[in-house]
Amino acid sequence: MGRIQANTVPMHFKTMVQSDVPKGREGKHKLIVSTILKDLDKLGADSALKVPLAELVQSKEKVRSALNRATRKAGRRVATASDASFLYVWNVSE
Repeated sequence: MGRIQANTVPMHFKTMVQSDVPKGREGKHKLIVSTILKDLDKLGADSALKVPLAELVQSKEKVRSALNRATRKAGRRVATASDASFLYVWNVSE
């Protein structure tokens, strides 16, 4: 009796199919971060990756932040350093 039908109340926002929703951060840094992580898996104990800054689409700070988020999520420990030309990344032993 006192029920309001869902179809009779107008919605405030437009709707869309969930599969069409953008995935946020996944696209921006996913390629470079996943490439770095794959190379880190193959890296020797006393070695570091030398990533040319000129090849990065985003700034080194943004790539470093994305890498930090990904490694924390995966429970990995890595360290980074940089100079004017390269971003250096290596595994940290426990």
